Amino acid sequence: MRTPKPLVLLCALVGAALFGARSARAHGLVGDRFFPPTLATDDPFAVDELALPEFTYVRNGGGGNGPSNDEYDYGFEFDKEIFPYFALGVSNAYSIQKPYHAHSIKGWNDWEVTAKYEIYHNADHEIVFSVGLIADIGGIGHSAFEDSFTTLSPNVYFGKGFGDLPDNLAGFQPFAVTAQLGQSFPFSAAAANEFDWGFAVEYSIPYLQQHVKDVGIPAPFKNLVPLVEFALATTENRGVRGLTTGTINPGALYITDYYELGIEAVVPVNHETGAHVGVDLQLWIFIDDIFPKTFGHPLFGERE
Repeated sequence: MRTPKPLVLLCALVGAALFGARSARAHGLVGDRFFPPTLATDDPFAVDELALPEFTYVRNGGGGNGPSNDEYDYGFEFDKEIFPYFALGVSNAYSIQKPYHAHSIKGWNDWEVTAKYEIYHNADHEIVFSVGLIADIGGIGHSAFEDSFTTLSPNVYFGKGFGDLPDNLAGFQPFAVTAQLGQSFPFSAAAANEFDWGFAVEYSIPYLQQHVKDVGIPAPFKNLVPLVEFALATTENRGVRGLTTGTINPGALYITDYYELGIEAVVPVNHETGAHVGVDLQLWIFIDDIFPKTFGHPLFGERE
């Protein structure tokens, strides 16, 4: 097994960001709508973001890949805006599987590199649309957790807030949805192509308080965004064609000016996905607000 160095690219991008020293801008905003980073699906913004740590626990059932086991994943994600509206990101996770009555298995997963470009915004209708490419680089992690081949996945991302609804529907104005759709192209004749699709339905209590009506919700509840995410994949060829697997993730995000703490249940959609409920916990650090002279702007050029 080759030993990967999964923090090298992260450090390189952070180091490159230190060359900048300009004023920052607020991230994740379209008009009055703040779209928070989500846990199971990706948000539609090409901005400076840092998720550290990410923690997921699931109980895997026994099957062709081995005995039942508890799996703990400790990960991170870092995204840096390079050109206006264009960002590169890196992510990985260190996994620990603890089979029953057997030795634990530990190692890094596939290295994931992303590129994302925001191509459309509409402030009045709280709409954002982006396109991107995800490269899942195989062959550099532990054989129990990674593929031996690389997979490329073009993606589209979408976000829509409902603050433009009429006043007689004011109760629905805090709602927003985001979606991510991707098509995988594995560099292996034996691997199946998949259509990856997911979306999140959010209800922003901060939006309710600030832009609809202050109903006097106290802290810490006034900082919450309850949400439900759906993260799914459907096979298109080879093996069981048309099989959909994935999870439904209900939870909540706690948002402050400098960080976001999210927690979700991880509920399998069917037996092929799993039989046990897990948990996903992530801390997103708003590095552009903490270090406004270093982050929150492209390395090259300026946003309009």
